[in-house]
Amino acid sequence: MSERSAEPKTVLLRRGEVHSPADPFATAMVVERGQVAWVGSEGAADAFADGVDEVVDLDGALVTPAFTDAHVHTTATGLALTGLDLSGASSLEAALALVREFVAARPHDRVLLGHGWDASRWPGGRPPTRTELDEAAGGRPLYLSRIDVHSAVVTTALLDLTPGDLGAVDGPLVAGAHHAVRATALGAITPAQRIEAQRAALAHTASLGIGTVHECGGPDISSEDDFTGLLRLAAEEPGPRVVGYWAEGAEAGVDKARELGAAGAAGDLFVDGALGSHTACLHQPYADAGHTGTAYLDAASVAAHVTACTEAGLQAGFHAIGDAAVATVVEGVRAAAEKLGLARIRAARHRVEHAEMLTPETIAAFAELGLTASVQPAFDALWGGEDGMYAQRLGAERARSLNPFAALLRAGVPLAFGSDSPVTPLDPWGTVRAAAFHHTPEHRVSVRAAFTAHTRGGWRAIGRDDAGVLVPGAPADYAVWRTEELVVQAPDDRVARWSTDPRSGTPGLPDLSPGRELPACLRTVVGGRTVFVRPGE
Repeated sequence: MSERSAEPKTVLLRRGEVHSPADPFATAMVVERGQVAWVGSEGAADAFADGVDEVVDLDGALVTPAFTDAHVHTTATGLALTGLDLSGASSLEAALALVREFVAARPHDRVLLGHGWDASRWPGGRPPTRTELDEAAGGRPLYLSRIDVHSAVVTTALLDLTPGDLGAVDGPLVAGAHHAVRATALGAITPAQRIEAQRAALAHTASLGIGTVHECGGPDISSEDDFTGLLRLAAEEPGPRVVGYWAEGAEAGVDKARELGAAGAAGDLFVDGALGSHTACLHQPYADAGHTGTAYLDAASVAAHVTACTEAGLQAGFHAIGDAAVATVVEGVRAAAEKLGLARIRAARHRVEHAEMLTPETIAAFAELGLTASVQPAFDALWGGEDGMYAQRLGAERARSLNPFAALLRAGVPLAFGSDSPVTPLDPWGTVRAAAFHHTPEHRVSVRAAFTAHTRGGWRAIGRDDAGVLVPGAPADYAVWRTEELVVQAPDDRVARWSTDPRSGTPGLPDLSPGRELPACLRTVVGGRTVFVRPGE
């Protein structure tokens, strides 16, 4: 297979399996001028062989639409790939040992950055104290974000660099204090470090068959320079598409989103925080804490933002995890619909990120208001189950209600799947598996439905209904995979071999049953440009 290419070519792919609703038995595809030109059988492919720039012999490989990850923090992902990753630390002691090694290896960094600790999975269940961190870091400025990125532990040296009075701090910082230290830590990154991190993240993304990411930036998350720099890098260099969302509220957010080139004033516009950090906003108190979390926006603020975005022709969107936060979003969007009309609100395709704690009433409201649920199935894989973090925070009964993907689909709510990387890793097939094998069986969806949410769903979430599927006229965003036999997999764990009845019209997908090896990406193409080729292919 060829190397990365700067210009789209006319390409014939043949002798494989092409996942296309246009032909469930397709074995060949032609790409021309950045679009899918034809999909069909091997027997008809010879007619195109002389008129193309390149012929790719798939040798039985599977071709699918490239995945879309609908919620990513690209620079933070790159920093996690190139910096200190604590997600594998099995204990507090192991995490502190990793900190010491990292500090010794980076003598010149002005501020040391790390990510991914999760004390809920450690013996004893407590994060490091500031004294422990000061010792491990040798007195240097250090910022360590929790896995959900809604709290962090830091050293005294970093606190000394942070403007303002953060009060008596010893333990995880949340809300405004966390935003302040994060701004200080990220402000110490040089432009060269930032570009290096962004390139690393986009290269890794392409290597996984992901053709598009939705970047969720904002003033409390990154910076304007980070956001515009990423969009510029993605436009100038071959790689995954980047659709940017800027999370700033009300009229100021609309103006800023337009100024920065964002698709909407959306993404992580925080209505609340996260369950792991006890900052998701709940109707009833946490099972392991005597409070209901943190509310950052009220329904009037939501309504004002949705109204301003709708009138400006932009998408609005909010980060909402707890049931009280989700209810606040619904109340605010409904108020905007009463002012502007339901049809205008539905046509705008506003978004809710995460939307983990839903009720039958809020699910019905999502469907009524045309809200897209941008969700992360890997959250359940990581934190679900009777002994997982969800159960620790909420109790087993409430925990079982989280991430009800099947109920959302039944109600007609559009789903777009993502990772929230670096919160959970970029892992598209793992994400599809997590949705199909949810810890709570009634929330499971078929592999086909999950695959659609992670391909076409991401395009629909940005208002494009003509992409994320391999049919003539669609953008030539696709990935080539080495995989085993294709199957049709239902949400109740049944696996049926691919039907030979052409009337079924159901193209097969890899068997994603737990324990099965996930497909390996051989090539990723975006707009007809090859952006990744596995070495040796």
